Amino acid sequence: MDLPGVERVTGRVAVALTLAVAGLSVVVGILGIVAPTANFGPVAPYVPPAISQTAGFTGALTGFLMVMSAFGLRRGLRAAWYSTLVLLPVTAGQGLVQATPYSVPLVVLSILAFPVLAVARKRFDEHISLTTSQLAAGGALFGVLAYGTIGTYALRGERGFEEVSTMLDAFYYTLVTASTVGYGDLTPTTQEARLFSLSVVVLGTASFAIALGALLGPALEARFASALGRMTQSDLESLDGHVVVAGYGDLTEPILSEFAADGRTFVVLTDREDPVARLRERDVNVLVADPTDEDSLDRAGVDRARAVVAATDDDGEDALAILTVRESYPDVHVVAAATERENEAKLRRAGADVVISPAVIGGRLIARSAYGDEGAAREAAELE
Repeated sequence: MDLPGVERVTGRVAVALTLAVAGLSVVVGILGIVAPTANFGPVAPYVPPAISQTAGFTGALTGFLMVMSAFGLRRGLRAAWYSTLVLLPVTAGQGLVQATPYSVPLVVLSILAFPVLAVARKRFDEHISLTTSQLAAGGALFGVLAYGTIGTYALRGERGFEEVSTMLDAFYYTLVTASTVGYGDLTPTTQEARLFSLSVVVLGTASFAIALGALLGPALEARFASALGRMTQSDLESLDGHVVVAGYGDLTEPILSEFAADGRTFVVLTDREDPVARLRERDVNVLVADPTDEDSLDRAGVDRARAVVAATDDDGEDALAILTVRESYPDVHVVAAATERENEAKLRRAGADVVISPAVIGGRLIARSAYGDEGAAREAAELE
């Protein structure tokens, strides 16, 4: 197996182990909250029940964070790789502190996942791309929470919030006020504190609304795109081990039918508008973009693809697509179809690993069948 193939498999194993650790962390954490008795393992005699119960609560929280990291790893995000690298020792430590028989698999898998994640580091090289509105919404939300927390803490005691004594109390009050939950357990007792609370309510609800809009907007857009049969960026990033069909033409159609019949995962990259609607009606993954453009090939996930197929009616366009692929992705397997027999050598020089001429193959089968070659007749029947 070549190195890219090893990295791909290792990456999948890393994602699977991360999901397994996440699930175990949640389950073991919940069991630790219900029965916080540390009675298994060498550290059990030294762990108080309160510490074990705290580890159970934080373990469940860490498990949910690990689920988010696993989805990020599935998209190949480098940030998710770093977060998982930080969380794995945490889950192992929480498993040790909980000290129950159920936490043993959690500790073992956390330790096992660490070297696998380190080996698969090159597999996770995608960067998080945030829009300006998303960054602004996140900054506004963080600013309001910081403003509310610091202000509430400054007004603690007799100045307005008698129940507030720590920064955690101040953050708790800010969060329940800004989110309009309002439990009523912490209330302002002075005019100054009430005016401050009003500002937190106004600014907090506005920042929460903006943040939800910035986060849910792309999700709603993705749902509409899915309903319309269009591929979203998330769909493209989830492709792995697929085939990229660069361009579309008459030669392409039987290839797509063969891929679909075999259950292969593939995406058609074409800038021709006329076949797009027809292909999407058949649930074919289509990315409307220039197949000879490096950015388009990158979006189609050529670096994660099993192969690239260039088989349109234009040998010149196929050659240009092959040149672009070979220049940016020298290790990917490229297969081309030559409409004209004399172009086979040119497509090979462009960088195609395999060049097939349908006209030549069809001519040979026809000639052999005409002379009564039963084998040729059977091959021709199989190709129909």
